[in-house]
Amino acid sequence: MVDTEQPAAPKATDESTPKALSQQPASTGNNDASTTPSPLPPLSPSEFKIYNRLAEQMEYFHNHFVGMWTTLYTACVNSRRPPNMSLKQFLDEGLRLVRYLESHHTIEETHLYPILAKKMPQFKAGKSNRLLKQHELIHKGMDQLQEYILMCKSREVDLELSVLKEKMDNWGEVLMKHLDDEVKELEAETMRKYWTLEEMRAIPI
Repeated sequence: MVDTEQPAAPKATDESTPKALSQQPASTGNNDASTTPSPLPPLSPSEFKIYNRLAEQMEYFHNHFVGMWTTLYTACVNSRRPPNMSLKQFLDEGLRLVRYLESHHTIEETHLYPILAKKMPQFKAGKSNRLLKQHELIHKGMDQLQEYILMCKSREVDLELSVLKEKMDNWGEVLMKHLDDEVKELEAETMRKYWTLEEMRAIPI
């Protein structure tokens, strides 16, 4: 989900035999009976692993982003860079966060979302797509952060952690919400409503 500088996420290799996703409710002969469908049967551990694969992979990358964000933001809150980081290393970490997020979102919007959108309305392109709207807001914030960091690197301005914090505050909340929302949309109990086990295995992510 991100550029090749990051480690690849492990992929599920379970080849268990697919089971029925739902059971037809038994007919009672009562025309007044509720038409509410029967709940889906519990997933076996192997089925859950297949259905939850995308959520696990997404969370793997998201945790990496959160770690980078936390390094930068903690320094801003403490008004002090990490003791093991030079100024250059610290600024480069901020640029890596921007670059990784840009690459991650590009891959999602180009490859993953169009596949999921075939069956899942929450991934369809359009103004109503909450996840894409979050991408837009995140990128506006990232552009401001990147601009400031590049100015610091070129020595146009001196790094002020209070200013860096402002550049992060204006999109931090939507970033963290997006990272959580995206994983939830890919969890097993959601994915099984739309996809068979074989289809899940075939999603090339």
